[in-house]
Amino acid sequence: MSNMTPSRVGQVNQSGDALALFLEVFSGEVLASFEIATVMRDKVLSRTISEGKSAQFPVIGRTTAAIYTPGTEILGNQINQNAKVINIDGLTLADVFVANIDEAMNHYDVRGYYSTELGRALARAMDSNLQQITLLAARASANVSDSGYPGGTALTNAAFATSGAALASGIYSAAQTLDENNNPEDERYTALRPAQYNLLAQTTAVLNKDWGGRGSYADGNVPMVGGVQIVKSNLVPHTNVSTGVSTYQGDFSTSVAAVWHKGAVGCLTLMDLGVESEYLVKYQGTLMVAKYATGYGILRPESAVELKTA
Repeated sequence: MSNMTPSRVGQVNQSGDALALFLEVFSGEVLASFEIATVMRDKVLSRTISEGKSAQFPVIGRTTAAIYTPGTEILGNQINQNAKVINIDGLTLADVFVANIDEAMNHYDVRGYYSTELGRALARAMDSNLQQITLLAARASANVSDSGYPGGTALTNAAFATSGAALASGIYSAAQTLDENNNPEDERYTALRPAQYNLLAQTTAVLNKDWGGRGSYADGNVPMVGGVQIVKSNLVPHTNVSTGVSTYQGDFSTSVAAVWHKGAVGCLTLMDLGVESEYLVKYQGTLMVAKYATGYGILRPESAVELKTA
């Protein structure tokens, strides 16, 4: 009696690793869910290194221009500058173990759900750190000794958390502060918790197109206020954070939002998002790990404004 020759749907051209194609699908699902879930990654300055534990981000000051008097010697102006070192925090990972017997008994493809959750978990970790460091940027002193480069700014109004009109006014005031600090008019953002986002969505002065607003009351969509792009996130800190990486900790119990330009914060990547999978015979199951190695730091405090209630 001859043996059956199975068609291994996970192999490439019926040879090599029997899980090769499964891993590619899993990896793609993790990447897709990560990209969809993160709202912060493209809203800060990013740099990638191939080796090492840290990197310098240059922070360059400004110079001035004046009418030249013929015959005078041109000596050249000095431009103040500094460098901000951002360290890699270490390896951030999300993992799951799938037992063979559980997968065999299950009536749906559990790996697809797990891959989505791994990507979301990593996105939440990144967004949480970036939103904390963005608020801390608004509290930091200037990195460049130059009158055109002040430190961060805080705007206080007890109604920011409860009034859409007050919050919209605060975002406009923050945009004005960014203007006065000579920040570019594009790539400005604020992240709001759902409660505050919905306050804006119910404020007709923000949405009514006849009054120059943008968005949709029916859809609850607020794309922009005062030239600042609005994103909704559950990860805007609003408690005293005393765990995690020490440089991202702070008391955010009165914080409502940060309004920032992309240059306020830097993101350093040593290892971009990657996925590994291994079948473990002695445990009769598959271990799947998604990971990255990054670090974050304050670059330009003058590019960040904190909105708070007290």
